[in-house]
Amino acid sequence: MLPEVQGWLRRRTSSAGDWNIRDLAAAKGATTVSVVLPARDERETVGQIVGVIRRELDALVDEVVVIDSRSSDDTAQVAARAGAKVHAQDEILPDLEPLSGKGEALWKSLAVTSGDVVVFVDADIRKFRSSLVFGLLGPLLADPRVAYVKGCYDRPLNGSPNGGGRVTELVARPLINLHWPQLAGFVQPLAGEYAGRRSALERVPFLTGYGVEIGLLIDLLDLAGLDALAQVDLGSREHAPQSTEALGCMACQIMLAAWSRLERQGKITAGHCPSRRLAQFRRTETGHDVCTKDVGIDERPPMITIGGRLTGWAV
Repeated sequence: MLPEVQGWLRRRTSSAGDWNIRDLAAAKGATTVSVVLPARDERETVGQIVGVIRRELDALVDEVVVIDSRSSDDTAQVAARAGAKVHAQDEILPDLEPLSGKGEALWKSLAVTSGDVVVFVDADIRKFRSSLVFGLLGPLLADPRVAYVKGCYDRPLNGSPNGGGRVTELVARPLINLHWPQLAGFVQPLAGEYAGRRSALERVPFLTGYGVEIGLLIDLLDLAGLDALAQVDLGSREHAPQSTEALGCMACQIMLAAWSRLERQGKITAGHCPSRRLAQFRRTETGHDVCTKDVGIDERPPMITIGGRLTGWAV
């Protein structure tokens, strides 16, 4: 690990227990905070998450917004009853051709929220705790030099206290260490819980799909430098694990995201265009069936380029 990263780890890593709501409320001052949950078919968990934020973080959070990503269940209604503002993903910026994926929901949330600081939280978390939000706010409210905060945590899986994060260990971490060693100190580079200053988030593009997290890390490193990034240990985070097949699609999108940044930064010279198709196999009574999926990702431009939006954080 680079010496500068070792120093960053000591300086810019904290834990949720280092921060408390009363002190953060005092530090908040006139800063406004929006919490965003991208949600698709998450009726079982989204209401509980919104409720905890509303009950326990009223002194810190000015708005809770759920971006409903084409749910087939009543996710939107459950979230609204719990106290969230709910927006249908495809109804935001309707003049733009709609795209799919988590990154699209996060990018569009910048157009319908008003907070100076935006906290992104996945909507499928079980046993949600308010520290998953106020822990992320700690470095941002305490230090104006911090532009972006990433959560890290243990990920229980099948009875093991820390067996999750397979795509992180097999795909994202090797890519980061090989090509962006300044980011090697991030424990959970793909974590779905992170927060940033609007003025920074509006200046970087958002990849769609599961490429959004690694894309934001790389682009914000370019924008603001390593010392403007921080991470907070949030303890443990539990959600429904995805199938190996689904993780394969996620891994493809992360590799495509890394490819796009390597090419943009001049670290590779592309001799071909990567395929957007992934063939996977399922055993049947007669052998193996092939299931081919489109795993391509797209990219939204910095939000400041949409309608001339610009805010005041200086890089």
